Amino acid sequence: MSINKFMKVAIDEARQGIHANHGGPFGSVIVKDGIIIGKGHNRVLINHDPTHHGEISAIRDACSKLKTHDLSGCEIYTTGEPCPMCLCACMWANIKKVYYGCTIDDNSKIGFRDSRFDKLLGGRENIKDYLVCIDRDACLELFDEYNHLKDHQVY
Repeated sequence: MSINKFMKVAIDEARQGIHANHGGPFGSVIVKDGIIIGKGHNRVLINHDPTHHGEISAIRDACSKLKTHDLSGCEIYTTGEPCPMCLCACMWANIKKVYYGCTIDDNSKIGFRDSRFDKLLGGRENIKDYLVCIDRDACLELFDEYNHLKDHQVY
């Protein structure tokens, strides 16, 4: 199985976070012109911050490095399909494309409740071209690893 090189970095970032008990199995990298300019993983538990998801962490990192709030021309690779908050953050940052591994339904299988919020907000039908699923099997392996960790907390 061939994995996209940027998704591999996102998976490694997520793995680092889950083994440090920072949060769920969500890692992200932001790429511009083929170069990683930001990365991050879920830090909800370590920072006691329900908004510190992998995508948010990567957006903060990229913006800080580039000294801008505008990530036009960038793409994000993330291990799980973004929750509504992260999806909107990607749009606010002007990220042009989101590549994700596991789906919202996959997220729910390990205890996350993204689909509940999606239903409240009307779904994703109007933005299908913005979201592209890749490397789902590799990300599902990460989710299985997370699910088998002793004493992991869901968030």
